[in-house]
Amino acid sequence: MKPLSIILASLITTVALITYAADQTEPEQKEAQSSEQVPVSAQKQSTEEEKATTQATTDDKVNTLEYKAPEIKKPVIDNTKPDDSKVLGNEQSKPAEQPKNKVEKAVAVAEAEKAVTQAKEALTVKQQTKAKQSRESLAVVEQLVKAYNARNIEEFLRVYDEDVEFYIFPNELLFKGKEKLIARYGLMFKKLKCIHSSPIKRIVHGDIVIDHELSETCSTDENVIDKRSELISSYQIKDGKIVRVLFFR
Repeated sequence: MKPLSIILASLITTVALITYAADQTEPEQKEAQSSEQVPVSAQKQSTEEEKATTQATTDDKVNTLEYKAPEIKKPVIDNTKPDDSKVLGNEQSKPAEQPKNKVEKAVAVAEAEKAVTQAKEALTVKQQTKAKQSRESLAVVEQLVKAYNARNIEEFLRVYDEDVEFYIFPNELLFKGKEKLIARYGLMFKKLKCIHSSPIKRIVHGDIVIDHELSETCSTDENVIDKRSELISSYQIKDGKIVRVLFFR
C-alpha cells in the first residue's frame, strides 16, 4: 500500500505544479494581446501630438532669431571736384551775331535755306501728303469765296460736286445736288445788289476747311450794306470738288 500512496502523492503534486504554471502564463499572454490591439486612431493621435511638439519647438527656435535691418550706404561726395551741374533757367541766351558784310549775309541766307530744306526733308510722306491736300483744299475754298462775292453762278457751281450735300449741324440734311444749289443761290445772286464774304478765322486740315466768316449784303443799293452777320461753315473737299457743306448756327 505504501508505494500506491506515494504514486498518488506524486501525481497530485505534478498536477498542482502544472496548474500553477498555467495560471502564471495566462496574464502575460492577455497583456501582450491587449498591447497588440491598440486602435489605429490612437496611434495616429500619438503621431500628430509628436509632430505638433516638434513644430512648436522649431517655431520657438525661429522666433528667437533677431531681425537686422540692411545697412544703407551713404553716397560719397568728392568735395575736391568743381560743381559743373547746370540749373534749368540759370543760363542766359546769347544774342545772335548779326552779319557784318555781304559775304556773311550770303552765308547766313544759305544756312537758313539749308535749314528749311532739311526741315522739309524731315517730314514724313504722310505729313507731306496732308500738307499738299490742305493747300489744294484751301485753293478750292478761296475760288468759292471769289465766285460768291462776284455773284458768278457758273464759277460758283464749278467748285461743287454733282451730288454735294448741305447739312445743318450736327446732321440735319438741308438739301442735296446741284439743281437745288442753283435754285437757292442763283435766285439770291440775282436778288441782292451786293454780296461780300471775308474770313475772320480759317482752319485748314487736309480735306477739311472751316471758315468763321463775316457776311455782308446789299438788298436795294449796292453801296449800302443793310445786313451783316457772322457764319461758321465747314467744307469737305475731294478730288478738287466740295462734296459736303456743314453750317453751324
